[in-house]
Amino acid sequence: MSQLVPTLEEVALAAGVSRSTASRAINGGSRVSPEAQQAVDDAIARLGYIPNRAARSLVTRRTNSIALVVPEPDERVLSDPFFAATLRGINSALRDWDLQLVLLIAQPGEGSGRIARYLRNGHVDGAIVVSHHRRDDLEGAIEASRLPAVFVGRPFRDFPGLRFVDVDNVAGGALATNHLLAQGRTNIAHVAGPSDMTSGEDRLAGWRQALSAAGMAEGPLARGDFTTAAGGQAMETILELDPTIDAVFAASDLMAMGVLRVLAKHGRAVPEDVAVIGYDDLGVAEGAIPALTTISNPVVRMARYATDELLAILGFIDKDDFVAPTGEGAPIIEADGRIILSPVLVERTSS
Repeated sequence: MSQLVPTLEEVALAAGVSRSTASRAINGGSRVSPEAQQAVDDAIARLGYIPNRAARSLVTRRTNSIALVVPEPDERVLSDPFFAATLRGINSALRDWDLQLVLLIAQPGEGSGRIARYLRNGHVDGAIVVSHHRRDDLEGAIEASRLPAVFVGRPFRDFPGLRFVDVDNVAGGALATNHLLAQGRTNIAHVAGPSDMTSGEDRLAGWRQALSAAGMAEGPLARGDFTTAAGGQAMETILELDPTIDAVFAASDLMAMGVLRVLAKHGRAVPEDVAVIGYDDLGVAEGAIPALTTISNPVVRMARYATDELLAILGFIDKDDFVAPTGEGAPIIEADGRIILSPVLVERTSS
């Protein structure tokens, strides 16, 4: 054993536990048995291990910080339930670790330059990237920095070592559309998400696939930016294009809220005249009037899995410690650091 600064591996060996168990015990983890905790405590005392951030950083050259990169304006981050769900998932994964979370928010019209410089300059050990856009080119920034990173949501551009967690948005778009078709709807409009986000494009693709498979013509299409105001504007456009629509699939619940408001303004009853389905189920849908049928977007789980993946890359936990979820819907498909969750239909009264 080293006669200078004892390492975590030496503590684990002396305690007779795995490296990840030793790390959890040192960082106050709740998933450690009393026996393992005592063994690690005894090993720390015998070896003179110093479990504090400053000492560990000198030895490991780590900052003990990870970045949450959100290329969205401040007001969007503070108002969209997607981001609150993301933080819940990340915090649930970090609660056993003495790690700091650094939030990097892009300014409107800003590219990836400032964020890329921050990531390259060694301020954090890894990054989780959410709500990325094609124009941000965060894939390029991450690849160039060689910083360990996991995306929540499939990026547009692939590169060696890319890791991401996503829901199958194509299947989700088809699931939403097939639900409306099963209700006997024949003129289904779509309020699509932004064309520079894979979630928007994939949900649009699912809508088109389901209609094509059913031999149905596509209804009118308008785009929004996943906000309530944009959903309302898109609904106005759709009614101008074709006032005979009898169903709307909105690519987010916030946009579906805007759809509901515009339909009510025009005297169209939901679901009698027009059935409406959203996408997300992050708290907004239940409070809608009428309660919104939607597709569950498991953001908390996605953020949790992304954080666990990053912790495994950084060596804090072992991939063998991952436990497959039970009772949480369809199984996860995992390959090459890419985890895809299955969407789930949540039926309420709007359809």
